[in-house]
Amino acid sequence: MTLEIFPEDWQRALAVVAHPDDMEYGAAAAVARWTEQGKDIRYLLVTKGEAGISSMPPAEVGPLRMDEQRRSCAAVGVTDVTFLEHPDGLVEPSIELRRELAREIRRHQPEVLLSVNFRDSWGGPSWNHVDHRAVGVALLDASRDAANPWLFAEEGDAWDGCRIVAFSGSPQPTHGVDVTDHLESGIASLLCHETYLANLGGDMANAGDFLREGAAANGPRIGVELAATFEVIGG
Repeated sequence: MTLEIFPEDWQRALAVVAHPDDMEYGAAAAVARWTEQGKDIRYLLVTKGEAGISSMPPAEVGPLRMDEQRRSCAAVGVTDVTFLEHPDGLVEPSIELRRELAREIRRHQPEVLLSVNFRDSWGGPSWNHVDHRAVGVALLDASRDAANPWLFAEEGDAWDGCRIVAFSGSPQPTHGVDVTDHLESGIASLLCHETYLANLGGDMANAGDFLREGAAANGPRIGVELAATFEVIGG
């Protein structure tokens, strides 16, 4: 299925995801493209990913993954990284999470919100992580909350300048981004998650092959060699 070209007539985006590495599995190459264009991209992590490695205690894993995420962001030109304090694996699309996300949207004032697949599945017989699903739903609601001056008024002035919310890795993509010249930066960004990848195993642990295969499959959908895809809501 042919996809639309992702709009690029904007200047600032806020990426909101559940865990360190969520942006790196596909979207980071697009971020590298956009920061090279001079766009202002900022990251907000709802958890520290502390429960993501079964063989290591969360108290040890959290700080390691935060450091890896900061280095990962630097690899694609992102320097503004914020972590919230929600527990990894137990995120809920609660009013409190909506409040925090609305606050951050008002603080950063993005035109575009980026995230990772919030659908139940990745496509086929699979089941998406509960944190991905919870953050995505809460983000869609918070994007509307942030524009309403009567909701969470104590969290800053309303911001109604957010045009779209875009989800990487969705099984229902609508748009693509040409990352032919930026995939290697995206791979370098994922490789910064050294501890996580070393304990992951399977196809997803081979960062280069995994990202190249996906980008090559999606490139023809927008008439380029390599592409990242997003499900765009709004606009």
